Amino acid sequence: MDKYRCNVMLCGGTGCSAGGSLKIKEALQQGLKERGMEDEVNIQLTSCNGFCPQGPIMIIYPDDVLYQKVSPKDVTAIIEEHLIKGRPVERLLYKEPAKKQSIPTVKDIPFFNKQVLRALKNKGLIDPENIDEYIARDGYQAAAKALLEMTPEEIIEVVKDSGLRGRGGAGALTGMKWQICAQSKAPEKFIVCNRSIIEVEPHLILEGMIIGARAIGASQGYIYVRSGAPIIIERLKKALTQAREYGLLGENILESGFNFDIELFMSSDEFVCGEETALLMSIQSMRGMPTPRPPFPAEKGLWDMPTVINTVETFANIPLIIQNGAQWFRSVGTEKSAGTKIFSLSGALNNTGLIEVPMGITLKSIIDDIGGGLIKGRRFKAVQVGGSTGGYIPEQYLDVPVTYEDVTQLDAIIGSGGIAVLSDLNCMVSSAKFTIEFAVDESCGKCPPCRIGTSVMLELLNKVTTGTATEEDIDLMEDLAFDIKTTSLCGLGQTAMNPVLSTIRFFREEYLEHINDKWCKAGVCKELCTFYIDKEKCIGCGACARICPKKAISGEKKKPHQIDQSSCIQCRSCYETCKFNALKIGPRRMREELMNSDIPENSTAEESSKEVAG
Repeated sequence: MDKYRCNVMLCGGTGCSAGGSLKIKEALQQGLKERGMEDEVNIQLTSCNGFCPQGPIMIIYPDDVLYQKVSPKDVTAIIEEHLIKGRPVERLLYKEPAKKQSIPTVKDIPFFNKQVLRALKNKGLIDPENIDEYIARDGYQAAAKALLEMTPEEIIEVVKDSGLRGRGGAGALTGMKWQICAQSKAPEKFIVCNRSIIEVEPHLILEGMIIGARAIGASQGYIYVRSGAPIIIERLKKALTQAREYGLLGENILESGFNFDIELFMSSDEFVCGEETALLMSIQSMRGMPTPRPPFPAEKGLWDMPTVINTVETFANIPLIIQNGAQWFRSVGTEKSAGTKIFSLSGALNNTGLIEVPMGITLKSIIDDIGGGLIKGRRFKAVQVGGSTGGYIPEQYLDVPVTYEDVTQLDAIIGSGGIAVLSDLNCMVSSAKFTIEFAVDESCGKCPPCRIGTSVMLELLNKVTTGTATEEDIDLMEDLAFDIKTTSLCGLGQTAMNPVLSTIRFFREEYLEHINDKWCKAGVCKELCTFYIDKEKCIGCGACARICPKKAISGEKKKPHQIDQSSCIQCRSCYETCKFNALKIGPRRMREELMNSDIPENSTAEESSKEVAG
């Protein structure tokens, strides 16, 4: 690409593609052609940039300038101002909240410069559908080294020495799993890549699988991919075709005498198939349900043959370890949790997206430095770590290192790598209930603790959120959660109770408020909250009245408004819309008092809460 004056890197990840990346590319190509600049500027779709909520993302090199939320209508300005005159289009630049900046480059944006990129080192830089670009950045060198210079035993030893733990689930040591499978004398072995939403370049996954297959002696591999991810599927298909054309898959790879090929398997998206034994059942055309262990898949897996199953992120680390060594991998992270970890960062933050950070980093650093802190006007309440079945961690533990062992002590998990930040707008009881609803829907039903236990837990949480529970129900939920956690067949039931256990442990007062005061202070549980207007703070802007779906709010312009409690459905729209802190939340009984007692709604928040709630 040296022949080009500028390189325009347009994110081609799923999110940016859905936002119109292809249309932007077409508009750029047309605009440059009209100006006779098609030989000066290179336009390229890249792998996921990671800054997904700001997409479509465009980065222009060598200026290192990032544009966010680009649309086809912005193309003319980008060409005329930046590509021709060299003046960045400021309205499209990323602006750090509450900070004044001139023209930020990618290196100036904390979301990027606070990360440590290893598995994602090529994100936003190369075309994921071009094997030559992957090879140009040292791609497949590790595979060549493993096949031509190392024995299977040496490969396994390096992986063991690196301390690489599976980047999903319980974090089992990858080298030990490979060793168990390699030592089996079975006539055939398999290697499987578990599905993932992480968008790394497909050739990195293939290279990791080739090395793994060589280590354990497998001749056939499978990539288990979500059928609802068409972009990823098409890229994997192209990558497989290219790898075969280059002699990197098939017979006698790189003339090493090693034969190995990979097949794609489209899943039907059941959550439980993320569990390895359920995944194997699915590949064998049976219903995806977990099986008892032992025997473990490394001993008896696909078609009763030894099988290694690792996630996309685990395989993505393998070429890096082989190429750079075990000690290089251990140079970041901690003794028991080495290397980096990819997380999906979401929630009430200024910056969200796909990130890669060293293991051992604190949650506070992820939230404040990379996430840019909470969005304006919101207060931190908790962070859920570990995805949909992860636990909720309160503010006092934000300095705890993000490692497998430390996070587990807080009733959370590293899991698939989800970090979701909750604010004061969230109710912890309702949040726990939401995760249990998910577990009930996704349970395969094979084992009673998960099938029946999650349904009973949901009933108990429903009692709390509707104000019909007792304090004894909290103890019952803790006992039930422990039983489900320790007796469920697979990881779904074993981890589904983390949200309940962690919220009871760290946010018990919210459970007690729901039970004793019939009050959801976050205003989420409709049966337990009353929305009312503080007349002293209401300026009569009318924003709440305009947003109310039931037209329950009335009042003259520039004068305090009021809510008709008989019409209010507690949807919370007014509360989230008000910019003057005039909308307040009271307990359930306050609604009844406001409707038929002598307590006027024009009381201040403090007076009303004191008189009604005691």
